[in-house]
Amino acid sequence: MIAIARRVATASAVVLAAALMLVTAAVAQQPSSGGRTPLLMEGKKTLFQRVLTRPDAQPFDKPGGTAGAALPPMSALYVYARQTVGGMDWLEVGPGSDGKTTGWLKAPDTVAWRQTLTLAFTNPAGRERALFFRERDKLQGVLEANDRVAQAKKLRDAIVAGGTLPAGFPVISIEPSTHIDISKQFYLLPILEASEAYLSNNIKVRMLRVASVTLKKDGDDPLKPKVRQNLYESLKDFKLGVVFVVDTTTSMQPYLDRARDAARRFYEQIERAGLKASYGLVAFRNNTSITPGLEYLTKVFVQPKDAPDGKAFLEKLKDLKATTVSSHAFTEDSIAGVKAAIDEIDWSGFDGRIVVLITDAGPLQSSDPSGSTGLDVDRIRELAETRKIHLMAVHLRTAAGKTDHASAEGQYKAMTEGKNLPRALYYPVEAGSVAEFGKNMESIAEGATQLMRMFAAGRLQEQQQQPPQSAARVQRDFQLIGHAMALAYLGSQNQTQAPKMFEAWATDRDMDTPTSTALEVRVLLTKNQLSDLQQTIRRIVDAGKRGQLTPAGFFDELRSAAAAMSRDPSRIGRRGTEKLGELGLMGEYLDDLPYRSKIMGIDQATWTAWSIAEQQALINELEAKARLYERFHNDAALWVQLGGPGGDPGDAVYPIPLDALP
Repeated sequence: MIAIARRVATASAVVLAAALMLVTAAVAQQPSSGGRTPLLMEGKKTLFQRVLTRPDAQPFDKPGGTAGAALPPMSALYVYARQTVGGMDWLEVGPGSDGKTTGWLKAPDTVAWRQTLTLAFTNPAGRERALFFRERDKLQGVLEANDRVAQAKKLRDAIVAGGTLPAGFPVISIEPSTHIDISKQFYLLPILEASEAYLSNNIKVRMLRVASVTLKKDGDDPLKPKVRQNLYESLKDFKLGVVFVVDTTTSMQPYLDRARDAARRFYEQIERAGLKASYGLVAFRNNTSITPGLEYLTKVFVQPKDAPDGKAFLEKLKDLKATTVSSHAFTEDSIAGVKAAIDEIDWSGFDGRIVVLITDAGPLQSSDPSGSTGLDVDRIRELAETRKIHLMAVHLRTAAGKTDHASAEGQYKAMTEGKNLPRALYYPVEAGSVAEFGKNMESIAEGATQLMRMFAAGRLQEQQQQPPQSAARVQRDFQLIGHAMALAYLGSQNQTQAPKMFEAWATDRDMDTPTSTALEVRVLLTKNQLSDLQQTIRRIVDAGKRGQLTPAGFFDELRSAAAAMSRDPSRIGRRGTEKLGELGLMGEYLDDLPYRSKIMGIDQATWTAWSIAEQQALINELEAKARLYERFHNDAALWVQLGGPGGDPGDAVYPIPLDALP
């Protein structure tokens, strides 16, 4: 049994690694049917050269010859030949590695595409704007200076002040002041080169040479920012939706009554102030197949759009009550409740979206057969992020759940972590005190009200006295996420775009606060490639469970999939990249990658040394990720047709966060 368990664990782990590697790596293994193969990357034996097209790139029948119709921007093409004619560099390109070519492109109309890793701006709330330097040495000089923060501020101030910048100014671009909605203003920042620098406190950061690629040639010059006198005026139209996800199992009735009272007060406040905010409520219990008397697993009691006032909200809650039937376990399917709030609530029309979980129990594990979603807390957080939803958790630490408290706290903190937030949006209520719970609810209501009052006045910062200490943390957290929501809203309203075409050096960290991320890593996949990745993962896991793969072979396939994904996703599921370790090619794929996914960061020796429990935990995580890919695949709002309407749906692209991949 031990050998079988270890084999199963290893097999499932290999699934995701194989899927990821198949997506990134497999570029050059097979001879082409046309007799020609693309050029190899410098220093590589199996990886082909590829490029991305810039907007309006036209293929020519020969260098300097007749031009054809422009290709869709950001098309990934293989390079078959290079020539210089009349001082212009030309590339012969094709859509695949099968020897078929499209024509010749001018080199300036392309960007090198050494791997599928690209960068995206995080929301700039709580950090300074990223700077893009002309030269690596200039960036490194600022990063390693003792007065790094002062130097960076001086550069930003010079740009923001406007006017003519001095000759030799080291910065050639700056991040926009508001957040870019990548689903509406699509862009890529492909990584062309990477190196490292050490800050004065010996913290290591990455320096990255990136290109800016957008769907259109035109764009704002970030060094000459537009003057928007009334930038914050549009905040007056900002609308907030807050949805409570409430545990309605046997122990929860006193808290339901208190939450109902807090909602009544919230509506009284927003109605008096004429603010644009609404409440919703989703209830959850547990598996009804095991315990039919529970009546429901999840139930939407109130859609925020259907509760414009307190009277309507409370009327819809008249049947909300705790069950009298005990479920099969203390832990509940809280992930199902949060998922229902993400999927079943009509969020359209709400510019700010907050989900508040209220429960006295930890969530079912993703591998628990009684669970309904197959998702873990990290996957549900990532799903919420794609819908621009902030998650909060109020955890009632009752005496009955004493043995569950530590586990539940760890999971709910992981679920409510936000990019660049100083802490998780997790609020424990010790001893399950109804009075303390009431104070938490009032703080949430007051935080939401203050936020909307601030926006209604066209401000990004509240101008009033510090709230009482007992409520200070919740209200400060509302201001933090409110700032992020406001920058996202303003960016959408003003159609903020990525800086226009450039190549420059930047760091992925905030120069002032290096613990904050300025640029997050993503992997550009088509819908078809994501589907291939998911199927490959499942195939490897299933084969491992059936004992068709040795533990070593299982992990090799999984890690190979991950490596292939980072290099060339078109190879997912194809022969030649299933077992890179066995072929001696793992280093070929991984050596110069500036970032690696979780599976790529683990070697065979580490995997073999892990206990069965450690291996199984990773397998459970990978299987949960595979289920998340289904959600990504089926969410039409995420996918962008680079060639415009009418293209093949399978060719639509989405830059998936690296953390969500194997």
